[in-house]
Amino acid sequence: MKLLVYGAGVCGSLFAARMHEAGHDVSLLARGGRLTALRRHGVQLAEGDSPAVRRVQVPVIEHPDSEYGLITVFVRTHQVDAVLESLAGVQGDVLFLLNWAAGPKRLGAVIGHERVLLGFPMKGGTMDGDVIRYPKSSFITRRVAMPIGEPDGRTTPRLERIVETFRTAGINAKVKPQMDAWLRTHAAFEVPLGQAVYAAGGPVMLADDPDAVRGMLHLMRQNLAALETPPVPRAFAALRALPQGLLVAALRRFLKSPTAVHSGLNDPSPATAAELERLTEQLRAAARAR
Repeated sequence: MKLLVYGAGVCGSLFAARMHEAGHDVSLLARGGRLTALRRHGVQLAEGDSPAVRRVQVPVIEHPDSEYGLITVFVRTHQVDAVLESLAGVQGDVLFLLNWAAGPKRLGAVIGHERVLLGFPMKGGTMDGDVIRYPKSSFITRRVAMPIGEPDGRTTPRLERIVETFRTAGINAKVKPQMDAWLRTHAAFEVPLGQAVYAAGGPVMLADDPDAVRGMLHLMRQNLAALETPPVPRAFAALRALPQGLLVAALRRFLKSPTAVHSGLNDPSPATAAELERLTEQLRAAARAR
């Protein structure tokens, strides 16, 4: 399968490197300084704080070809409109692996509803210059699967084929029947979390401010209550049901964990703020439409 990875940030680069090493025909689309760095050094990877850097020479392109077996999109929420325009004339199914709370119709209106698949990348990391630092693998992280689904919730042959392709490359993927609801639930949780971390200056600094964590939890509960469908996965309903003190303690532990510290939560870039703003708009629009 000819595969295009659109977006050469942390998640897209990690995914492209894994697929390339597994022998798949994959191209990584990048632009600007990132394109230059990738052409010169390849995808540079380092585990945790290790000084050892591994280079994977993934083929890099600036513009897509006319047809692919699958296009995977790893960009920020506020960058999706530009991506849709550039893919309107490119053939192939498109799997959007990103933060998105506006539903699949907005995506399909530009590129064709039959082409759209939804998902979310569960493996992340941080950029250290041109080097991607990803968390060390553990028993827990290996069990966390990348959810992928059809917009209407069906389990189709193409969905099963994609999941199996990813699995053969060592990427833990799974079919998720309620992927649209999953993404909305994740956004309801992610927006208050991201905004609070951004305001505090990082996850550890937020963890050291219990009042700020309580305020964040309050906003999470408001967002979850405004969802038009029950939270997916249902475990998120615990944020509305469990005692505040217990949840604040658990959230503070999470914010100090290596998972949080070595994740996109530690990215204070303007792009992070722009993405959170767009996700907030999407959640508000969904709440008004109820």
